[in-house]
Amino acid sequence: MNSTKFFFIDQHGCAKNQVDGELIISLLKKKNWIQTFDASQADLIIVNSCGFIESAKTESLDAVMSARRMYPKAKILLAGCLAERYANELHDSLTEADGFFGNGKLDEIYKILDPLMNDERPVLVPEQKGVCCGDRKLLLNFPGSAFVKITEGCNNRCSFCAIPLIRGNLRSRPADEIVTEIKELVSKGIYEINLIGQDLAAYGTGAEDNCFGDGRTRLPNGTPGTEVSGGTLTSNTESGLCRLIKMISALPGTFAVRLLYIHPDHFNRDILPVIKADSRFLHYFDIPFQNGDDQIIKAMNRVGSTAMYKDLISTIRTELPDAVIRTTLMTGFPGEKASSFESTKAFLSDIKPNWSGCFSYSKEDDTPAYDFKNQVPHRTAEARAKELVKIQAEITKEKLASYCGRELDVLIEEVLDKGQDNPDEGLAIARAWFQAPEVDGSVVVRYDFSDETQKKAVQVGRLVRVKIDASTDVDLNGEFTGDSPLNNSIAENSFKFAPDLI
Repeated sequence: MNSTKFFFIDQHGCAKNQVDGELIISLLKKKNWIQTFDASQADLIIVNSCGFIESAKTESLDAVMSARRMYPKAKILLAGCLAERYANELHDSLTEADGFFGNGKLDEIYKILDPLMNDERPVLVPEQKGVCCGDRKLLLNFPGSAFVKITEGCNNRCSFCAIPLIRGNLRSRPADEIVTEIKELVSKGIYEINLIGQDLAAYGTGAEDNCFGDGRTRLPNGTPGTEVSGGTLTSNTESGLCRLIKMISALPGTFAVRLLYIHPDHFNRDILPVIKADSRFLHYFDIPFQNGDDQIIKAMNRVGSTAMYKDLISTIRTELPDAVIRTTLMTGFPGEKASSFESTKAFLSDIKPNWSGCFSYSKEDDTPAYDFKNQVPHRTAEARAKELVKIQAEITKEKLASYCGRELDVLIEEVLDKGQDNPDEGLAIARAWFQAPEVDGSVVVRYDFSDETQKKAVQVGRLVRVKIDASTDVDLNGEFTGDSPLNNSIAENSFKFAPDLI
């Protein structure tokens, strides 16, 4: 009898959930499971689900039902955020799934494998403690880029948001553990490190956090926010995020660091001089303002204001004139009037972010906003979101046009087939420093397919130099001008970190 077991993972949701998926892959491989990229060969199909908003829940449920219909002999495990929040209810109603596993201590997945494969339909929602981490054998990013999770959970209590219900209260990883992971990734040739968490600004402020060995840190700069009690409060006045990036800045080597998702109500302004002093930190800031009307912001249980947010943007751009801003904006929050929406439109036009994600409010179970009066019709909310998208499209188009005529280093993500009109023209998809993975636009690179030197240079995970000659609504086009000089330095990273990693 063949005892070899194959598994297939169907990944959904955000970058944080992607890291969880990468950890699950490594955990199963340690138990001699073999990953397959063909679901028809799998003994076990894991749907690593998202449970953030209604559309994401529906997508994950559809994935389970589709897997059951297409692969009737496989066992199907619903894992991730949807299972974390609704495991018991879904055990009764989602008969297509053979088991349910939450997003707490991921190494407990071992406990569920035997019952799962023996038709017991197990449910396991492990304790949420610390931040799950470990060696990730396979990164689901494009080559050359990786996500590094530095926090889990959230202490903010935005009235619309279910994240604390799904991921729990804020927990932060020890700083030296994060630095060690970055060393390992960079030594393996990863160039781009994306620091992620539900709220990077609150790094180190959790009740049980002791990231630097001297107690939990304060919320940054004494700004308003959700303070916590418990643990020992450090006497260090720097924000935890600032202390962490100083440690990262002390590392040798050639790499780039991007910070994704910093809550605006307690943005760590003390990080700006550190970022300015080290060119390896990308001048890219993902700051979810969510709305541009002060009454709605207050109803969202946020302590900021449009004036505070505009001042923050001004401070960032004064310190770092080339700063790129990404934000998210929500329409249709309960109580949003036509005048409220006009304020948000004006706010968006005023701050002119390079990128934004605009979406309509989703009514989430057990959140305060679920019971708010004056719910906005979904059709109205969707129409308003489309208006914001149009405004942002014009802003993005103008921002991108400013790069035309410039030479940039870009990270190759995908090499495409030759151009249809010119058989000697090769095409590749890449990203520049101002484009975060998966959410922003791309750079389409043209190169001479008949030139072996160019073909050798244009490979996934490598940097090439491109002269930008055109822009579209969200993308840039450019022509290959040469190999990036950074590639040789990246190749040397393994030697720089080797003594530390033995």
